[in-house]
Amino acid sequence: MNAGGIVLSLCDRTGTMVLPWIEAGYSAITVDLQPAPREHHRRHHIVADITQWRYPAHLPRPVIVFAFPPCSHLAVSGARWFKGKGLGALIHALQVVDACRRVCEDSGAPYMIENPVSTLSTYWRDPDYTFDPCGYSDPYTKQTCLWVGGGFVMPEKVQIGDLFAEPTCVEPVLGSAILNFSPTADRADTRSITPPGFATAVYRANAGRV
Repeated sequence: MNAGGIVLSLCDRTGTMVLPWIEAGYSAITVDLQPAPREHHRRHHIVADITQWRYPAHLPRPVIVFAFPPCSHLAVSGARWFKGKGLGALIHALQVVDACRRVCEDSGAPYMIENPVSTLSTYWRDPDYTFDPCGYSDPYTKQTCLWVGGGFVMPEKVQIGDLFAEPTCVEPVLGSAILNFSPTADRADTRSITPPGFATAVYRANAGRV
């Protein structure tokens, strides 16, 4: 692995979150049930169930950890379907979140667990932060919650009109990401893609501290 250190991202097939780190010379490990849509020589993608996966003991500890547990059975936007899904779907979803939490906390590194507004606030605890992508240069809204630890630094969003700071807060001209995606087979994957502007902002806020 690269001398810059290893960045770990869980339940992440796209790798958008780790791309700024890769471009800066870090190596990345991503773990997801699905294959990665593209390869990168600094990214090692592992197809695995996070509830069964363990970080390899022979590798150096990651410098930062990200986690994106699936929200299909947790997000309040789909609450009207909860009853029909049954307890099994909820239990498994929470097991995935708990597995991500365990890996994050065991790493000893700064970490961030992401989910939209969801029932995690009921079953776990309130999030540490919330944000919309339009606060970090991505022109759409999708209220997103973060549970963080290990010294993770939340990047500051910049208000519209502040011309001397980055990232730039922009008008959400594309509207709501949740409402605008068509009901296709890959809708959940598309909705879950990390906003690139936010990924860059997180890198800028944390790279000098890891």
